[in-house]
Amino acid sequence: MILKISKFTIRVEEETLKKFRYVAEYNARSANRELEVLMKRHIAKFEKEHGKIVLESND
Repeated sequence: MILKISKFTIRVEEETLKKFRYVAEYNARSANRELEVLMKRHIAKFEKEHGKIVLESND
């Protein structure tokens, strides 16, 4: 299975980003990996409460 990696840009206050990077480093992760972990946790929580998200295949 080949993973398709997408780029995602966000706008955030500089202080928030610095603090986020601090937390990521504390967790021995890059800021990118930290955000990915948080996104996956958030999705899992949502799906637990609302049911599995089914995406349409574009292939």
